Amino acid sequence: MAFIFATVLIDMISIGLIIPVLPVIAGSFSSTQAEHAQAFLWVAAAFGIANFIGSPVLGALSDQYGRRPVLLLGFFGLALSFFVTASATALWMLVAVRLFSGAMQANVSVANAYVADITPPEDRAKRFGLLGAAFGVGFILGPATGGLLGEIDVRLPFWVAGCLALVNLAYGYFVLPESLPLDKRRRMDWRKANPVSALSGLVQLKAVGPLVGVIALSSLAQFILHASWVLFTSFKFGWGPKENGLSLFAVGFMSALVQGFLLPRMLKRFPTQRLVVWALLSSSLTYFGWALVPEGWMLVLLIVLNVFGYASSAAIQSIVSNAVDATRQGAAMGAVASLNSLMAVLGPIIGPTLLIQVAELPRGDWRIGAPFLLCALLQVLALVLALQWQRSHPMNPKAPAHA
Repeated sequence: MAFIFATVLIDMISIGLIIPVLPVIAGSFSSTQAEHAQAFLWVAAAFGIANFIGSPVLGALSDQYGRRPVLLLGFFGLALSFFVTASATALWMLVAVRLFSGAMQANVSVANAYVADITPPEDRAKRFGLLGAAFGVGFILGPATGGLLGEIDVRLPFWVAGCLALVNLAYGYFVLPESLPLDKRRRMDWRKANPVSALSGLVQLKAVGPLVGVIALSSLAQFILHASWVLFTSFKFGWGPKENGLSLFAVGFMSALVQGFLLPRMLKRFPTQRLVVWALLSSSLTYFGWALVPEGWMLVLLIVLNVFGYASSAAIQSIVSNAVDATRQGAAMGAVASLNSLMAVLGPIIGPTLLIQVAELPRGDWRIGAPFLLCALLQVLALVLALQWQRSHPMNPKAPAHA
């Protein structure tokens, strides 16, 4: 677990570095705020489309050849994409390199499968929480550092991120062990290695199918948030890379705190199914708050108060993982990643499209929060589905609370 924790940590620091500055670079090829939002729409959607198609393929390849070579492929793709982005001189170059990066990068789904390989079912919620803590720590260090570097030069974070991706490539090659033994590997079926087959297989998993809607709606809300945050804070509060980096630092800190420290205690008090419901309720209220707050510091306050919201991903992944046998963890996590990637296609289209409509409103206008109002509605719908699923899948009162 220590090996994969370090791998994911370095990976997320490198990705986090570019978050405060990628929309700024996309905007450098535009002349108005509406054009800025339109340019970022194309850049963000390109990654999601390629990742949607590539994730189930790479997940299935990891079931056949092991997790380690697919992770190494992802690190190489990330490094190359960062260096090319830093050198981009036109919008089409940004779109092209994001397509390449999305197709090569399935590190999240493969890392989840890696954790499932080395963890007994009853401990997977905790282990997925530790992996989430690595994401959180990466988002503590990455965006804050990226924001500060972006104040010096908006392209500098990409050079630093590319170097970190090369460090991860070397670490994975020389240190990271393989997690999937030969007797648990299975041959890849190319007919099923596509997003449609992957998603249909996820729906058919016993005790998981009803949760697909919850995963989809929550993921869509998150990707609308990701695609809108920097532009929203810029349009409404006049924030730059530094302020956005610090606000994302707060997100990373809370994510690491909850998933790395508080989640085991939550699992002792709440069954996994119930924890999902509380997390969705907390997130719904937070999205409403983000949309309507009149001052930027209030965004950070709501980030801190959304404690339960940071536990939903680990809880849902645990339920999905425990419904799959050892030979199909890569395919299952790849299917979840594929579903998330589909939402990653839609989110960057929906969020910036809404912002295009409100981009020229005066600073501080509440209507600039339209993307987050939609996110809140999506979370409420996910909460309704989760409550219905919970009623049809009651917890065994004799089972351990952390199962």
